[in-house]
Amino acid sequence: MSDMITADLVDLDLAAGTKEEAARSLAERLVRLGRVTDLDGFLADVAAREAQMPTGLDGGIGIPHCRSAHVTEPTLAFGRSGPGIDFGAPDGPADLIFLIAAPSGADDAHLTILSSLARRLMDPAFTSALRTTTSPAGAAALIRGDEEPHPAPSPSTGTGSTAPQAPGAGSAKSADPAAAEPAEVPEPAEPAGSAPGTDSGTSTGTDTGTDTGTGVRQGAGEPEGDSGDGPPAPFRVVAVTSCPTGIAHTYMAAEALEHAGRDAGVDVAVETQGSAGFTRLAPGVIADADAVILAHDVPVREKERFAGKPTVDVGVKAGINRAPQLIAEARDKAARGEVTAPVPADGREAPGGSGAPVDRAGEPGDGYGTRLRTWLMSGVSYMVPFVAAGGLLIALGFAIGGYAVDKAPSVAEHFAWGQADSWAALMFQTGALAFGFLIPVLAGYIAYGMADRPGLVPGFVGGAVALTIDAGFLGGLAAGLIAGGVVRTIQRVRVPGPFRGIMPVVVIPLVSSAIVGFLMFLVIGKPIASLQSALTDWLSGLSGANAVVLGVILGLMMCFDLGGPLNKVAYAFAIGGLADPNEGSLKVMAAVMAAGMVPPLAMALATVVRGRLFTKAERENGKAAWVLGASFITEGAIPFAAADPLRVIPSAMVGGAVTGALSMLFECTLRAPHGGVWVIPLIGNPLLYLVAVLAGTLVSAALVILLKGHARRTPAPAPGAGEPGETHEKVTVAA
Repeated sequence: MSDMITADLVDLDLAAGTKEEAARSLAERLVRLGRVTDLDGFLADVAAREAQMPTGLDGGIGIPHCRSAHVTEPTLAFGRSGPGIDFGAPDGPADLIFLIAAPSGADDAHLTILSSLARRLMDPAFTSALRTTTSPAGAAALIRGDEEPHPAPSPSTGTGSTAPQAPGAGSAKSADPAAAEPAEVPEPAEPAGSAPGTDSGTSTGTDTGTDTGTGVRQGAGEPEGDSGDGPPAPFRVVAVTSCPTGIAHTYMAAEALEHAGRDAGVDVAVETQGSAGFTRLAPGVIADADAVILAHDVPVREKERFAGKPTVDVGVKAGINRAPQLIAEARDKAARGEVTAPVPADGREAPGGSGAPVDRAGEPGDGYGTRLRTWLMSGVSYMVPFVAAGGLLIALGFAIGGYAVDKAPSVAEHFAWGQADSWAALMFQTGALAFGFLIPVLAGYIAYGMADRPGLVPGFVGGAVALTIDAGFLGGLAAGLIAGGVVRTIQRVRVPGPFRGIMPVVVIPLVSSAIVGFLMFLVIGKPIASLQSALTDWLSGLSGANAVVLGVILGLMMCFDLGGPLNKVAYAFAIGGLADPNEGSLKVMAAVMAAGMVPPLAMALATVVRGRLFTKAERENGKAAWVLGASFITEGAIPFAAADPLRVIPSAMVGGAVTGALSMLFECTLRAPHGGVWVIPLIGNPLLYLVAVLAGTLVSAALVILLKGHARRTPAPAPGAGEPGETHEKVTVAA
């Protein structure tokens, strides 16, 4: 922070009665040094941030801050007020005021200031030194870290008599300089003798032999229940902190929780979800945690990682002001065995969930193939809503206005309110515009999955180029991967500090877009466009045996992973052809949707025909699977596949292959990219299409019943030992 605060930016006798006057007084110093170009504009941004949430903290601290287009470089100003100024803290006025000014988009720079300052504010020796220093230069040196504060004089209070105790700083330990310094929490080691993958959290009543009787397993850090085999393992907590702007509160809460954990003898590992992204806690650390603390004012990203553990969920200020109490509450919840709902057994999000693949990026140890699938799934998943909106509007336009609706004049120039043809043209033209985003969105979010927000601009540009040169779906895939790779390469280049602020908003978008445009226009775009044209011509000429073979392949892909990467590739291949439809591409779309309907419909039918082969929960899932399958939601078969993959998945694949082949043989066509039975009026040869779906459903249902019927069986438990009243045979999966 050597150039972020100087003696000229320190006012040890701040004469202000309100927080607005304090911000103006400190901001005027920023203007005099050329750090702020427009005083009133900057103060308006400070006020807007203050309106989101008061910036006063317990312990006499105020931290007004904002990102603003009127700031030229990251800067910190400090003022000390004798009587104190009300910044909305619960314990009263603030006498230490830090005004933090960050340029718009300069995430790395302002986080450097804030994470360092926020953590130091949790050290009572630091705040005590700021209250007693008589030199502006000395105060600036303390804040920069050029000078270390002397330990607080009284070990019994940790702060002496000159300053209130910083929240979460503890007592005796806080006076120790070593304890006051922020420390990295080491990854907890696996408890001796525990098998990999065993639960190291709390007992929920299902464990045997390890429950201490309090709900907390031995070795979780509780004094009782020591087995005598050595000191018990410390209680482990993982935490996430975040605030609306990803600035000071995020990092102060993290430091407070870490301090409180050290004082309580608890291992605390914190993930700060700041405004420039976040580094995920290692999966092993989360798995070994006994409890979770979420201190946040914005949604926690990847929250499903923490499901199934005792969780304390509070606002970010509680993480700062009540850190010791939160640690205690987490331990109490663990002792009572309170846990959040677990994630599904197969790790998938339920249909309609809010997560996106980029928000569940692969772990650092994943291989390139795994990461590549994650990146591609990111693009496809963000593209699907455009497919649903655009494709269905196009299909409705054709249904109402006939196949000549694509020749209608622009509705902006000619629209008759009372004519159905005009409404059909409106739907078609709106849908066509939405469909026009497919390839740019695909490319943009593949790049986003690879490089986060900096990948969006070159990704969208590359996708637009692919659209312009008719490179189609394949061109969008290539453009997204190239854009993400280019941005990742640029991000590895070390640049001088003064230029870091303009990297994310100027340099990276400019350079990466230029490179991607050059490669797509002049190097690889044309060969991909030629390949796309050849593929389109081949699809248009498909007939007879060739079409049937393609239908088999597409059916197998749709039913192999039931909504996973292979399913999405087949689906994306089909909808890519709808952008410029012909007879062949419409047949492909029909075959893909028909095959995707088969797995859930087949499982639903099997639970009706031979219900005794399925558990009570599976029979309940079967009722929902009727609707999901009819609506072309292949994921409706996932609960069955997760419970018995060796019999369900092959059965689904055979049925899907039969349906895909028959759909192609019957020359069924489909202009809508989704909808299942609800878009039957838009299907060519609809009766034969339903025959194809029915045939595949019967084949899959018969196979799964046959395989389960020949599986090794074990007698069902007596009523009361398992599911109430269950007397059917229970199938054991022979893996």
